[in-house]
Amino acid sequence: MSTKKMVWAVMALAIVLAACAPAATAVAPIVQTVAPIVETVVVPATAGPAPTASPMDALVAACKQEGQVTIIAAPRDWADYGTIIDTFGSRYGVVVSDLNPAGTSADELNAIKANEGNKGPQAPDIMDVGYSYGPLGQSQGLYQPYKVAGWNDIAIKDPDGYWWEEYVGVMTFEVNTKIVKDVPQDWSDLLKPEYKGEVAISGDPKGSNQAIMAVWAAALANGGSLDNAQPGLDFWAKVNKAGNFVPVIGNLSTVTQGATPILMRWDYNALGDRDTAAGNPPIAVVVPKSATIEGPYVGAISAYAPHPNCAKLYEEFIMGDEGQTDFLRGYAHPARFASMVSRGVIAADVLSAIPSAAAYSVAVIPTLDQIAAANKVITTGWDKAVGANVK
Repeated sequence: MSTKKMVWAVMALAIVLAACAPAATAVAPIVQTVAPIVETVVVPATAGPAPTASPMDALVAACKQEGQVTIIAAPRDWADYGTIIDTFGSRYGVVVSDLNPAGTSADELNAIKANEGNKGPQAPDIMDVGYSYGPLGQSQGLYQPYKVAGWNDIAIKDPDGYWWEEYVGVMTFEVNTKIVKDVPQDWSDLLKPEYKGEVAISGDPKGSNQAIMAVWAAALANGGSLDNAQPGLDFWAKVNKAGNFVPVIGNLSTVTQGATPILMRWDYNALGDRDTAAGNPPIAVVVPKSATIEGPYVGAISAYAPHPNCAKLYEEFIMGDEGQTDFLRGYAHPARFASMVSRGVIAADVLSAIPSAAAYSVAVIPTLDQIAAANKVITTGWDKAVGANVK
């Protein structure tokens, strides 16, 4: 995979190509597992056996028998998960239970391990984890394979179906401008004395994928690279020594209340927080000028899922056009975006709300090997280098 993947630039190109295509050209639809087409020919009862239910009909019926799907670490304000959860539950008449909404990717894998053989309410069915936790969970035998209907549209995935990209985020600054009048524009600004006791990260860098990526993004602007994350730890050690770092897991509440008025956050979370706050207080979302990083999140189904059919149906929903559009409404960059644009299935108002491609020109995406190496450096080195217990 290229280490330079500007997500919104690719999205913008896809939109232009779709707009320039001849109007009369029909794009072949992706093969979906949908209800059978109703024929206009009346077939006598003696002509043969009744048509069988489609695989999707069978999956829906099996899920309704299970009656529940258990997700984990999926806050309602994260990439429009609230809409996704409510729509799925009401459409199929099942309960959607979210274990530990504030949990980390590491917590998700630990929950599978802790509930092997347990069919109770604490056993998760599906995962939504940082990129590196896809191969990690697979290597530990924690997932079962499954390929959704739009599988061929997904670029980042395990070829055997153990995990797949759902959406991508870009690391940004979320800033409460009622408190912070001079909004920081780059990583070096975070060292200024005026930001004393105001800078935080959305998670614990010893286990949270979002927090790990915030440390690594800082490395890119401070002498590091995708192959060298150590300068990120050194940078945050300086922020902490300057008295600017707040060892609190930041979220919308801590930003609006002023406990963490400058927060390192995925763009979809920051932009969603801005919309939710609706000016009270005003929130600015800044892509650091010199460098930042992209981070895919991948989906998987637990090898011990107590509700395997609902887990598969849930993944079909979020990876289908509707679920992917919900991610886009929540400012996440959906995995199947290019295909959806080419088929003209994204509403104009949704496309118009997307930030410009130019804003993300400095963003880069690491390979799995680079992620694995950086994760080890950051998770094992945070305490020694920075010495702040984030909680």
